[in-house]
Amino acid sequence: MKKFLILLITSALLLSSCGVHETGTDSDTAWELVSEAYTYAFPLVIMDATKTSSINTETPVTGRAPINQLIHAKKLADAQSKLVVTPNVDTVYTQAWLDLSAEPMVYVMPEADRFFNVQVLDGWTNTAAVLEKAGTYAFTVPGWEGKLPDGVTRVEVPTSMVWLIARVVLSGQEDFPNVYVIQRKMNLMPLSAYRQGGDYVAPKGAYTAENDFVPVEKVLSMGPKEFFDKANTLMLANPPAAADADVLKRFSAINIGPGLAFDTSILPGDIAARWTEMLQQLRGKLVAGAANYSVKLGQWQYFDAPIGDFGTEYTYRALVALAGLGANTVNVAIYPKTGTDNTGAALTGEKKYVLHFDTMPPILEGGFWSVTAYGSDDFLIDNPLNRYCVNDRSDFRCNGDGSLDIILSKEQPADTSNWLPVSGDAFHLYMRIYTPDMTALKNWQPPVIKVME
Repeated sequence: MKKFLILLITSALLLSSCGVHETGTDSDTAWELVSEAYTYAFPLVIMDATKTSSINTETPVTGRAPINQLIHAKKLADAQSKLVVTPNVDTVYTQAWLDLSAEPMVYVMPEADRFFNVQVLDGWTNTAAVLEKAGTYAFTVPGWEGKLPDGVTRVEVPTSMVWLIARVVLSGQEDFPNVYVIQRKMNLMPLSAYRQGGDYVAPKGAYTAENDFVPVEKVLSMGPKEFFDKANTLMLANPPAAADADVLKRFSAINIGPGLAFDTSILPGDIAARWTEMLQQLRGKLVAGAANYSVKLGQWQYFDAPIGDFGTEYTYRALVALAGLGANTVNVAIYPKTGTDNTGAALTGEKKYVLHFDTMPPILEGGFWSVTAYGSDDFLIDNPLNRYCVNDRSDFRCNGDGSLDIILSKEQPADTSNWLPVSGDAFHLYMRIYTPDMTALKNWQPPVIKVME
């Protein structure tokens, strides 16, 4: 991320005392600093908004559960699912939002006969751990000095806010009962309850209408004071990493940091107009800044390390939080994406395409793959079959030579076996490869998208 090298000290002094001139370099530098701070804090704020929406209920219901309680999905995401962008539709999720400020939380991970892991995300969207073996785990904040019972493995998370995402692969609708068995064997409770034998009844939560929102829409609708006040408060319980000290020192010049009180009066110019302009330019800046981490795979591209464990790559972190919150690290999964055909033209529902695989994606034992279609809003595309992806468990028909052709079109063909519905306007595809064989991937011919004549 670019550092502001000239006029920064002068700008900081002016901001902290008599304000910044509304024209000239100082004004531009101040707003560049605001934009940088927004990029830095966006993942933390979107995580909190997602948590707030997800726990907005008195008792566990579809897609929601109170804090420190499991949210068991009983069906796959569909076109009406708007909680998280680019949702995965070939695994069944169990999630939980944890608050570790009072005490550690204990999670029991049962045995499973299929792909099943639990991603542990901190408040800044970094993957603190990935659980892959059955066992009993206690999530703690740094500095917790208690002693855990025998057989309980400690997982330290750097923030009080934690998002658990358990992914269990599904082999068709008829496989749901088997997934439900795995879900029922999971358990989550405070450490104090676990010490007392695990006979625990979780307390009721609370519902408020104002917290019934789409998280990304909520955050992008925030004005500067609401956004930075929220970020400053969240940083108290979810402290920035030690590596962030330099940027936080600079952000303090505009009252952004743990526990600071943001005041829009220190910002120059037409605040509402400049803020709107900044947000309008945000996605383009994030995409440009994260391009260094993009790996080309034929006409597809995927984001490489340090995705999921971002360190000080704040632009990269913000892009993933905006476009794919909860992304895994590359050793767990890669997500190649394309929005163009083999000629480089943008994909559109006004045309009909064929997606051709010479061979299937290379995966290690226990892995799987899928291709999912999304509209320009990054959500699933409504269609009469409620079909949103094609995967290695789909009932498609391969060609005689073992290759595979998938039809991409808005209109339903007579034979729907190999049809992946798309929208009437712009759309894009994500290919998910879980536990990829990275060695074989180097020589693999990825699928090609061509317009059908």
